[in-house]
Amino acid sequence: MISDTTQFQVRLATSDADFLAAQRLRYRVFVEELGGDGPLVDHVGRFERDEFDPVNDHLILVDTSRDAAAHDNVVGVYRLLRGDRAAEFGRFYCDGEYDLGPLRRSGRRILELGRSCVDAEYRGGTAMFLLWNALADYVLEHGIEVLFGVASFHGTDIEALKLPLAWLHHHHLAPEALRVRALPDHFQRMDLVPADAIDRRAAMVAMPALIKAYLRLGGFVGDGAFIDRQFNTTDVCLLMDTAAMSARHKGFYTRKHETRA
Repeated sequence: MISDTTQFQVRLATSDADFLAAQRLRYRVFVEELGGDGPLVDHVGRFERDEFDPVNDHLILVDTSRDAAAHDNVVGVYRLLRGDRAAEFGRFYCDGEYDLGPLRRSGRRILELGRSCVDAEYRGGTAMFLLWNALADYVLEHGIEVLFGVASFHGTDIEALKLPLAWLHHHHLAPEALRVRALPDHFQRMDLVPADAIDRRAAMVAMPALIKAYLRLGGFVGDGAFIDRQFNTTDVCLLMDTAAMSARHKGFYTRKHETRA
């Protein structure tokens, strides 16, 4: 899988240099920008890593004009863990935050999306579009039926997040057959404001761009948020059923499939 737009390449990481550059980008975003940490984070080398890295595919956006030797050339990344690989490894990353029983019992081909981030200089441009283009190829290639993963609000002040969390609960709750639930020790209910009392505009302003993008594509969320104090985030589990996604996005996938046939 490779997409080349002269300055940018989108492909799966294949070399040690690719992995280090992806982990360097993750360090810049999740540690330096958002204040996260973890037992395998290398603060000296400035690499954000964990035990799941070896079993994931890493979809990377490379800016070929930047310094590869300094591990500075990866400007976007998605970590991808298919259900078959997670079964061999023993768990998904999300198992640490959500009860994924409904997904496993569904019998469908599932893909966990994780550690999604884009360098601050490239946000609002074509970076995410290029990554999603390549993700669509990956989904089609592996016959994925349900995509899922945690998406984060910065900070753990629930009072400040009550409007967007309540909006998600009242308007975008996953169907029961796929409704994963945050684990009890960190569970945060999201129905913090009655549905008829939510200021939609204020809720959308407080909603991270990535979550809004998934909602536009027909995504929905699991039951409850997960308070992740290690990463200084409040997480929701986003899910997208490729059989029930919005007509616009389904058409995009269909066109790509016809092109590849």
